[in-house]
Amino acid sequence: MFALVDANSFYCSAEQVFRPDWRGKPLIVLSNNDGCIVAANRQAKAAGIQKFLPYFQVKELCAERGVIACSSNYELYADLSTKMMNIIARFAPEQHVYSIDESFLSFKNCYPAISCLRTQGQLIRRAVWKEARLPVCVGIGATLTLAKIANHAAKKIPGYKGVCVIENERDRIAILQQLSVGDVWGVGRRISKKLELLNIHTAFQLASMPPGLARKQFSIEIERTVRELNGQVCKVWDEARADKKQIYSTRSVGERITDFQSLLQALSKHVGITASKARKQGSSCKTMLLFASNSPYDERPVSYNAIVHFPCPTNCTVELTQAMSEVAPQLFRESVRYYKIGVGLIDLANAHHHQLDLFNPPTAKPALMFALDHINQRYGSDTMFLAAQGIEHKWAMRRDLLTPQYTTKWSSLPNIKC
Repeated sequence: MFALVDANSFYCSAEQVFRPDWRGKPLIVLSNNDGCIVAANRQAKAAGIQKFLPYFQVKELCAERGVIACSSNYELYADLSTKMMNIIARFAPEQHVYSIDESFLSFKNCYPAISCLRTQGQLIRRAVWKEARLPVCVGIGATLTLAKIANHAAKKIPGYKGVCVIENERDRIAILQQLSVGDVWGVGRRISKKLELLNIHTAFQLASMPPGLARKQFSIEIERTVRELNGQVCKVWDEARADKKQIYSTRSVGERITDFQSLLQALSKHVGITASKARKQGSSCKTMLLFASNSPYDERPVSYNAIVHFPCPTNCTVELTQAMSEVAPQLFRESVRYYKIGVGLIDLANAHHHQLDLFNPPTAKPALMFALDHINQRYGSDTMFLAAQGIEHKWAMRRDLLTPQYTTKWSSLPNIKC
C-alpha cells in the first residue's frame, strides 16, 4: 500500500502558519514581481478570485471582498516544506518527496503491522497540524495512481474528512465513478479531450479500457495508468535521483535595467546561484550561457546572449564571475531596457571525476567555496557573497506584499509578549 500526503493550498496555508488571525479568511499568493495569482485558498475561490489571473485585474475586487494578497515568500515555503516532509517521514520506512507540498509513503514492509490505515492517515494529519500547523489530506491505495486518486477524493468528495483509503473493490469502483477522467494522475487536458471523444468521461471508464487498446491509442504511460487504476503496480519512484544535466537561474527584474553596472550585478547574482546549485549536486561546469533581453511585449523585442567555455571544468563562483565579467559587454546596449536576465550552466561534469588540462591548471578554490556554502547555509542566503553582486539591488524582484521570513531570517523572528 502507498500513501500520498498533500498540503491544502500549500502557499496560502504556509502564509497562515504564523498569522492565526488569517486562518479561515480568503488569501492569495502572487507570482514573481507580484504579477499573477499562483495560489488561492478555498475561501478566495468562493469569493470569485481565480488562479493565474493578473493581479492588477482583480486588485479592486480583492479589496472589496476582503481577500488578503501576499507576495511569494519562497524562503518560508521551502523551510516549512522541509519541516513537513520530516514529520511525514516518521510514519513509513520509505518516502519519496514528489514536490514541495506532496510526499509519497510506502507501507510495503510494514502494512500488516498497521491495524487500520485510516487511523494511520489521521495520525499523519494530526502530527503535521500539531507540529507544523499545515493542513494536509492523505490518500492511500494499492498503487501510486490509486493513492493519488484517493488523495483527490479526500480533498474533493465530502465525507472523508481529509483521509481516504481505497482498500477494497467496492471503494475503488465507487470513487473512480465519481471522478472525471481529467482528474487522473498523468492524464492531461489534451489526452482527456481525446478520451472524451471515445466516450470515456470518468476514471472508472478509463480503468475499464483494455490496457492493450490504451497503449495502441495513446502510449505505454496511459496503459500503465489503466493497469494502476485496477490495482496493478506499474509505477515506482527512483530511489536515486539523477543529477541535472543543465542548471539555470533566470528572473524578470522588478525595475528595468538600463545601465551596464546593474546588468553586471544581476548577472553576477545569477552566476552565484547556479554555481551554488552545481556544487550542491557535485558538478562542475564546462560551458556557461549568459542571456539578457527586454520584454517580449515591448515595441522592439531584443535578446542577447554569450557563451563561455572553460578549459578545465569549474564550479567556483569567483572563476565563473570573472569569466562572466569579460563577456558581459557583449550583452549590453545603451538603448535597451532589460527585463529578463539569466545564466545557465549547460555542460556539466562530475566534480570528482573529470579530465584535467595539462596546459591549463585548475584555478578553482574549493576550500573557499566550502566556507561560502557553509556560512550561507547556516546563517541564511547571501550572508556572504561576491562584491560584484552589489549591495543595493534596485532591479531585484518586486515583492511589495512580502510577509516576514519567520524561520530563515533573524530580523523576522516573531516577537512574543508575555
